[in-house]
Amino acid sequence: MVMSTEVEPVEHEDRWILNLRGLSVVRISIDFRLTLVLDAGWEVVLEAPARLSTGPLHTSPGLPLTPESQDVAAALPLFGAKVLSAVVFKSGVLRMVFDSGMHLTCSADASFEAWQVTEPRGWRFISLPGGDLAVWSRSGTSENPQGQAAKR
Repeated sequence: MVMSTEVEPVEHEDRWILNLRGLSVVRISIDFRLTLVLDAGWEVVLEAPARLSTGPLHTSPGLPLTPESQDVAAALPLFGAKVLSAVVFKSGVLRMVFDSGMHLTCSADASFEAWQVTEPRGWRFISLPGGDLAVWSRSGTSENPQGQAAKR
């Protein structure tokens, strides 16, 4: 059963909460990136090293995922998993929790875009180099980190 994603992402002071709860990972693709395709058309694309862990983060550092060298086998069990929560922080960190108990965390990269989360109707969240977050809404506009309007 696919949960509705009609609810818009919700902005908070330091993060955005994405309405991905209940969506399943229906495809995993690997090239120089690791892409998790969710039902309803959402995509999570990792280009920087990430960590996959279970349980509290302070007790287990988890397994490294390195998309650029295709060292991402630890992510294969995410196929079929349902999202419990998905949060993108304005510091450029992505955190997802799945019903399998796995936690996916990807931090910002100093030199390039570490990850992006996209939705077919126009929402796009991108971790910018150095730790900022770019957000495009369905209307195709965004506020960049310097507060100047940007067009997609």
